[in-house]
Amino acid sequence: MNAVSPPPFPPPMGLIAEITHRCPLQCPYCSNPLALEPASAELDTGNWLRVIDEAAALGVLQFHFTGGEPMARRDLTTLVQRAADRGMYTNLITSGVTLDDRAMAALTQAGIDHIQLSFQDIDPLENDRVGNYAGAFVKKRAAIDRIRGAGLPLTLNFVIQRHNAGRVGAMLDFAEAMQAERVEIAHVQYYGWGLKNRAALLPTRAQLDASTDLVEAARIRLRGKMVIDYVVPDYHASRPKSCMGGWAQRFINISPSGKCLPCHAAETLPGFDFPTVRTHSLAAVWDSEAFRRYRGTGWMPEPCRSCDRRELDWGGCRCQAFAITGDAAVTDPACELSALHYLMGEAALESAVPAPAFAYRKPGRPRAAVALDQAGDKSRAPVLPDPGRASA
Repeated sequence: MNAVSPPPFPPPMGLIAEITHRCPLQCPYCSNPLALEPASAELDTGNWLRVIDEAAALGVLQFHFTGGEPMARRDLTTLVQRAADRGMYTNLITSGVTLDDRAMAALTQAGIDHIQLSFQDIDPLENDRVGNYAGAFVKKRAAIDRIRGAGLPLTLNFVIQRHNAGRVGAMLDFAEAMQAERVEIAHVQYYGWGLKNRAALLPTRAQLDASTDLVEAARIRLRGKMVIDYVVPDYHASRPKSCMGGWAQRFINISPSGKCLPCHAAETLPGFDFPTVRTHSLAAVWDSEAFRRYRGTGWMPEPCRSCDRRELDWGGCRCQAFAITGDAAVTDPACELSALHYLMGEAALESAVPAPAFAYRKPGRPRAAVALDQAGDKSRAPVLPDPGRASA
């Protein structure tokens, strides 16, 4: 009798396309790798269009355009239009600093479904300081009006760290005043540049508890009016959260050069040969050894294997396990049942000492410390696509 093959794993719900690492901001918590990929290494338009077609054929429902700053790509609206034409929900994750009237009109015509606009702080000066971009807050505020004017749903994302945790209440009030459908109060996740700057960014337990109380109160007050997503850091936790809904269970993340990852930080893990869309189909990527290695529960060590939460948190985060312990296969040390949980407590002590200066995402290229002639800074104006023209 022939052996019965196991059913194929369900297709990914979403594809996260990091179409570029270029960005006018220099946020010290950026999730991009420390070694940023140059524009010369980026996939060209033709390859991204093929990826979009393959994603639709595979059953992907959502296509998320991110970066870096995705609006740095000349062909962004060409890519958005293809994803929309293939029936996928299109989402743009942007800083908003280049979202002028012309860009908004082009994106709307291309069929963008949703825009998520990021803020570094609700205080304009602090917002600009964290992003190292003078005038960013004013441009972001103008972007809100353009998104609203286009009739699109609006999500605001506030990134929380020790310097702005005391303003979470003001952030929630601002989102309500802007009539956002959704607001994300997202504490920094400590990968990439965030890990490099952990000592400068990690909030105290008291700050975390205060922000949690504000979010929970606002959820009650604004129920049915505005959705509030809340993401916490694991450094003060007793149990890990479900990272990306489980390793390679819901998303494919593609780097600017085409490398396929179960999450944006997985490239930090040694011992992997992650496939690339230059040589592999998305279907082959989804079934690759790298994607199957930590999928599900079969890989889990104890105490994860016997835990009643194993299909809720899926063992926590492999990248965090490696960053803290040096071993991606061990129990996430955020879990109090891990023998290495004490390492999280030791790292959390960084929040109790004075914060060092930021190591900005592009060291050596400061912008926010000087007054800028915004009108004359042509490098920040979005270059809208000429259909069929390759990216820069």
